[in-house]
Amino acid sequence: MTLILPNLLELLDAAAFEAGALVTSLQSTVLGRVQRDGRLDRRLLDAEQHTAHGLAWAAAYAETLRQTAAWARALDAEGRFGEAEALPAQLLAHEYLSQLAGGLPMNQGEIFRPADVYAPADRLGHVIGRLRAGASQAVKMRIVELLDGARGRPSLEASGLDETLEAVRDQFHAFTEEKVTPYAHGWHLRDELIPLALLEELGDLGVFGLTAPEEWGGSGMGKVAMCVVSEALSRGWIGTGSLGTRSEIAAELIVAHGTEDQKARFLPGIASGRIIPTAVFTEPEAGSDLGSLRTRAVRDGEVWRVSGAKTWITHAARADVMTLLVRTDPSISDHRGLSMFLAEKPRGMDGNPFPAPGMSGGEIAVIGYRGMKEYEIAFDGFEVDHANLLGGQEGQGFAQLMATFESARIQTAARAIGVAQNALDLALDYALQRRQFGGPIAQFPRVANKLAMMAAEILGARRLAWFAARAKDEGRRCDLEAGMAKLTAARIAWAAADNAVQIHGGTGFAVEQPVSRVLADARILNIFEGAGEIQAQVIARRLLEGAN
Repeated sequence: MTLILPNLLELLDAAAFEAGALVTSLQSTVLGRVQRDGRLDRRLLDAEQHTAHGLAWAAAYAETLRQTAAWARALDAEGRFGEAEALPAQLLAHEYLSQLAGGLPMNQGEIFRPADVYAPADRLGHVIGRLRAGASQAVKMRIVELLDGARGRPSLEASGLDETLEAVRDQFHAFTEEKVTPYAHGWHLRDELIPLALLEELGDLGVFGLTAPEEWGGSGMGKVAMCVVSEALSRGWIGTGSLGTRSEIAAELIVAHGTEDQKARFLPGIASGRIIPTAVFTEPEAGSDLGSLRTRAVRDGEVWRVSGAKTWITHAARADVMTLLVRTDPSISDHRGLSMFLAEKPRGMDGNPFPAPGMSGGEIAVIGYRGMKEYEIAFDGFEVDHANLLGGQEGQGFAQLMATFESARIQTAARAIGVAQNALDLALDYALQRRQFGGPIAQFPRVANKLAMMAAEILGARRLAWFAARAKDEGRRCDLEAGMAKLTAARIAWAAADNAVQIHGGTGFAVEQPVSRVLADARILNIFEGAGEIQAQVIARRLLEGAN
């Protein structure tokens, strides 16, 4: 007997439609609370923060359901929508629609209940009722069986990617299984930098120039390829999956805003991996509020002298060039006084991480996200050539950086999906091997339910991230889609890692167990590249501005 619901494609469409209709109603209701004289009022929006952020989450759910339904129809047209695709999709649709009707977890301690803002129509409950059988215990147990059969593959479900991207995914999945997964936990425990030999291999494979133009030594493959590669590498270890992040940011900044001389000097080296960049933006008193940066650069002939402090700078000691955001106009206290530099520096070494005049700093010890190390940096007259002012333009640094946020958040969503998949891999292996009361613990419903929901949410997150990536590749504004992808994928990664530890029981609490590393790694995803609260605020503002 099949466990796939009759008319499933129509039900997935209906779930997406009803979720979207609810979001539209929420938009209208929330807008009425946060506008004054026909305009968004910041104070009112702050006062309604919980509700506004709930709107952002509801919209992310609706888009996830919409993209899952579209993916299902595309696969069905190719005759590839089978049990491994249908069962997680119907489970996801039932769960997300049920949360929209009841309560949606923005995190483990904050629940948004749409009914407190707008009572969902009866037809929402009608679709949930039709989907209910698709979330039965039998369905969840069958998903676990399918996961067992899919071990060693890039994913449970068919991807819907073209042949080229499928080949890229297979290549990097195999590479990660051989070159990253067996060694990642040792690197983490010893708190070591990722070996330079591995960086060189990744450079030869084109990781650092994946989306850079071919004329500058890149592959020009687009953001979907970036997602595929980032996920595959992060599935082995988030450290390796994150190596390309700073290269992606630097290359995008230079391609979009650099002078021809800057492109020629930096892009080929970044694309090949010979030049390792780092992003130097945040400061001790300015995390998400980049407009309040205080680090200053003062021009002195053909150089700029930089003074101030930066913190949470990833891969800083080993880097060759910094994308450095500083204030060049002290008369302007907001983002308009900021400029971006391509600041060159020598590589550091053990005991002397910053051997450059006017530059000093030290490592910040962290519980996870190791392999590149985090640093705080102090500048005291550090020199940067005027020729390295990005685009030769002062006062454009903030605008230049904002243009990269879409790509950075899409890539972070892909990293989160890889971490979530790693958690699922470890939890599944343990649940199938660990025997209690005469059988593997995977046979117990509470364990199987965790595994099945991990698979369902990963499926949906993947669809949303690739949707945002395609929008970026098509040249469309996608800050909304990118933000939604990052917001949901980060929470999914944390939930998957937490549940994976729970499945391991006391064993998972031991530092020797890789799942403990995955839990620590997952925690950062809801903080960097826009903390979850900031991300929800940005999404909410875009939704409300669009509804105004």
